[in-house]
Amino acid sequence: MELPPEERAKKAKEICFDLLAARPRAVEELRQTLRRKGFDSETSETLLGKLDRAGLVNDAEFAEAWVRDRHANQGLSRTALVAELRRKGVDDEIAAQAAEEVDRESEEQRARELVRKRLRSLGNVDEQTAIRRLLGFLARKGYPQGLAYTVIRDELREFGAESSLLDDATID
Repeated sequence: MELPPEERAKKAKEICFDLLAARPRAVEELRQTLRRKGFDSETSETLLGKLDRAGLVNDAEFAEAWVRDRHANQGLSRTALVAELRRKGVDDEIAAQAAEEVDRESEEQRARELVRKRLRSLGNVDEQTAIRRLLGFLARKGYPQGLAYTVIRDELREFGAESSLLDDATID
């Protein structure tokens, strides 16, 4: 049964408010949810415009909060953060600007923390296996290969590895 326009708008508003109560959302996330739930584009765009004017949705603020949270809690690199924001429908320029909040130094520091934590859980695996697993782990988090090699080499030395297979590695 088709709802009258006022009821449709009210239902769409409830859906958006429920989503926004859980966490901030990108405008595109809300648009896609409304589309999936069968709302026409006129109802969606009218509501999204109202939410924007009321300051309830703002892609730049969403992106900044997303970057802070995902870098701190998931250890994601700038590259991975930009990719996630793009998947959420955030404009490339806004995503790149938000990711600039994570500078090279804090990105490297976070990679070191991740490697230290992971080293403790690797147990008694040989160095080559440890390196392979750590490289894969950092790659999945979006860290550049050169940074990953440097961090892993340094942290293995700190951890007490006898030799480092990465000493002679050349990184492009």
